[in-house]
Amino acid sequence: MMDPPPPSTTSSSSTDPPPPPHPHPHPPQQQQLSRYEAQKRRDWNTFQQYLRNHKPPLALPRCSGAHVIEFLKYLDQFGKTKVHVNPCPYFGNPNPPSPCACPLRQAWGSLDALIGRLRAAYEESGGRPESNPFAARAVRIYLREVRESQAHARGIPYEKKKRKRVTSGVTAANVSSSSCGGGGGSSSEVMEEGGGAPPT
Repeated sequence: MMDPPPPSTTSSSSTDPPPPPHPHPHPPQQQQLSRYEAQKRRDWNTFQQYLRNHKPPLALPRCSGAHVIEFLKYLDQFGKTKVHVNPCPYFGNPNPPSPCACPLRQAWGSLDALIGRLRAAYEESGGRPESNPFAARAVRIYLREVRESQAHARGIPYEKKKRKRVTSGVTAANVSSSSCGGGGGSSSEVMEEGGGAPPT
């Protein structure tokens, strides 16, 4: 009588290792910041670095409008806008025919947009609106002076965008009122105003 065959040495399905767990899906990537938000963050970091390098170092709660103006003047060394001085023969010429030795400055539009971003960043960081140094009256006066001086020096006036009056058609309310014997109402006027200048 033949002996029964020895048991198989191959592992059965019961001894197989469990299958690897299903990998978890990757977490959604953080939404990228908009161009405005990214620029605002860079500007805020630059201003905080300026305060740390200030002599003596300046804490944000002690920052005033005068310190903001100092910061704007400090940025002029990195400007790319030619601003003619009064003795220059091209003073007031918007299209000078040749280069000159007049200094480069930050354009008024760039400074105005910068202050807007820093004003928002200050309040987003916990600052109180009533103590916001970027909204100080002295800063507004300084920006106005820069705008006027650059307009004269470059011969390029900065004019506010004119408000457009858009006359709408006759509304349904006017139609119903006129059909009921009421007087015809005047058409409404929509006032639109342009935004600020983009950064340079």
